[in-house]
Amino acid sequence: MSAPIISIAQMREWEQATWASGQTEAQVIQQVGLQVARRAERLVGSTDAILLLAGKGHNGDDVRAAYEFISGHRAELLEIKSPPEDFSRLETALAQNPMLLVDGLFGIGLNRPLSADWINFINRINESRIPILAVDVPSGLNADTGETFGAAIRATHTVTVGAPKRGLLAQNAWPFVGRLEVATEVGLSPCPVTTDLHWTLPDDFSGFPPARPIAGHKGTFGHLAIIAGSLGYHGAAVLATHGAQRTQPGLVTVFCQSATYQPIASQLQSAMVQPWSARLRFPETISAILVGPGLADPKLPGTLHTQIRNLWRESKLPVVADASALDWLPPGPVPKPAIRVITPHPGEAARLLKTKVEHIQRDRMAALRKLSRTYGNCWIVLKGHETLIGRSVGEIFVNPSGNPHLAQGGSGDVLAGFIAGLLAQPVLQATPERTIRYAVWQHGAAADALQQDCSNWTTEDLLDVIGAAQ
Repeated sequence: MSAPIISIAQMREWEQATWASGQTEAQVIQQVGLQVARRAERLVGSTDAILLLAGKGHNGDDVRAAYEFISGHRAELLEIKSPPEDFSRLETALAQNPMLLVDGLFGIGLNRPLSADWINFINRINESRIPILAVDVPSGLNADTGETFGAAIRATHTVTVGAPKRGLLAQNAWPFVGRLEVATEVGLSPCPVTTDLHWTLPDDFSGFPPARPIAGHKGTFGHLAIIAGSLGYHGAAVLATHGAQRTQPGLVTVFCQSATYQPIASQLQSAMVQPWSARLRFPETISAILVGPGLADPKLPGTLHTQIRNLWRESKLPVVADASALDWLPPGPVPKPAIRVITPHPGEAARLLKTKVEHIQRDRMAALRKLSRTYGNCWIVLKGHETLIGRSVGEIFVNPSGNPHLAQGGSGDVLAGFIAGLLAQPVLQATPERTIRYAVWQHGAAADALQQDCSNWTTEDLLDVIGAAQ
């Protein structure tokens, strides 16, 4: 089940509900400590040392508990009470070349500017360039706003307790938070607060997609039409098609510009390829449509633009619009209950809303809502760090998987194809929200799996892994 993204006040409310249920703070601290210890152990090699810094509050208690659970690694715990007095001890510990530092100096209770001594202490930690695992929140960061209290730990990883705090997702917090993970199994009672912003967890996709019927055939699993590929951009059509094929729809047909027919057809075996025509009529078996990958040639005929606008405005089939096709979409209503999906990155979202990228990034939720309202309450996949999935109303989901190495040409084409391949399957059209979220999560999880094995993987490698994450 996804985790709500909450404020500090809501976290305090949750804690009080937990204590009222009979659970004790000491028990929760032990569970948090265990989770932190296991995460720290996974971040280092078997012979690497871990340095743990514990402040005076409950955040420090979590780290002290983690220290007791660490096994099989050299670990040192520093109790930090006074930065001037403890600075030399920090220097001595850093000289031992630990491969990971666990930050437990301050938690979400910090509510005042840091003193010059604390700023100096935190800056020295950051200057060490040692990878840092922050517990709950990077010390010195406001968990409601993402602003610092004068300085903040620049963590490479943050494991937050129970649920993400809103400030950790703010754009200005990203350099301090690093990769955000959630420790959900720590003994807290069910969360008593409701929010419209949720953090996706891998367990959200337990048993999904459902098992295929034993007597299923190609017609059972849909037929995807892809309008993609123009002169100089044929590779996008190939990547999108392979991405779609990884979802195993019954059939895939690519409709491409004549100039790209040969290079596209020569790279596809099980997908059908046809030259696009202004008089294009889809087979009756078509169950979903993807438009946009590789349609960047400025000399494309205007009839193609018109055709895509008409499909968006009139088709009762699911339509996924990506890349260049986003700029041709007509605002306004679409047929109900037809599924519509757009997949803009921040730059494309800014063009669609006639604003600047920094405005999109400053309030990504508001941008998602406005995009959806503008284009018929369609589903939005607002790509980037912590991709958002949602519509003009209802819940918005934050995707936690993926890493900066997805910033390669073609990775968005793979995602568009994967989303469309899933939505071509009639059984998955009944749950578009979960299906789209699953696609985005698998795309990021594939990148994470590749990054664990090698650092120089390519978009083509992504195709070998996507869809296999558990």
